[in-house]
Amino acid sequence: MKVIDLTPEHEKQYFCCLEDWSDDIKEAGDHKACWYNRMKDNGLRVKLAQDDNGVIGGMIQYMPVENSFIEGKDLYVVLCIWIHGHKQGIGNFQKKGMGKALLAAAEEDVKTLGAKGLAAWGLIIPVFMRASWFKKHGYKVADKDSLMRLLWKPFTKDAVPPAFIKLKKKPVLVPGKVNVNLFLNGWCPAQNVAYERTKRAIEDFKDKIELNEYHTIDKNIQKEWGINDAIFIEKKQLWTGPPPSYNKIRKLIERQVRRIS
Repeated sequence: MKVIDLTPEHEKQYFCCLEDWSDDIKEAGDHKACWYNRMKDNGLRVKLAQDDNGVIGGMIQYMPVENSFIEGKDLYVVLCIWIHGHKQGIGNFQKKGMGKALLAAAEEDVKTLGAKGLAAWGLIIPVFMRASWFKKHGYKVADKDSLMRLLWKPFTKDAVPPAFIKLKKKPVLVPGKVNVNLFLNGWCPAQNVAYERTKRAIEDFKDKIELNEYHTIDKNIQKEWGINDAIFIEKKQLWTGPPPSYNKIRKLIERQVRRIS
């Protein structure tokens, strides 16, 4: 197994997080490709883990904290580490050391770029991006937000801990309408799926909907709201990881339409 840099021949695999077999991922649109094409010249780094047969089984993406959804200085942030673990497609590549190798490669890479540390978000529940896994690799908690932890590993004594960007305001509701507010960054296909499903779900109720969209790849918009990716239906923020089904989103909207009718 070896770690390689992303090259054009593997971009399609990267854009769908190695899940080209997934019907869900096919709903994500081209948002990640658009995001990548904008951010690749703004410090984004991508590395892939390749097995002895040349199959790409894992990936890591990271970027300068100044361009990310985290507050900080002179650090890089891991957006995600993903090792393909499904039976479909290329099969299960977990438990083979790819995650550890990718993280170590990213650490060495950002050190050569002059970063004072590397940060990553993690969850305290046993799913994707486990905080406990980062702790096992020497990362310490710098900030907390509900089920999320912001972890980091400083490389220099003068490194300053990062922090989550806090929620600063919520959408204002327009009376007599079902208010749908969408915040999209583009880097995560799962979030892109939720966005696209919501856009489809409101099609039949357009005259009843007050729709606002915010593209948080614009750092000013992100800082204004303190939001990266989110879906608000009225006052309720949907949990979008994993993305809710189209039917669930449509039922939520239909219920709100009946309420105002």
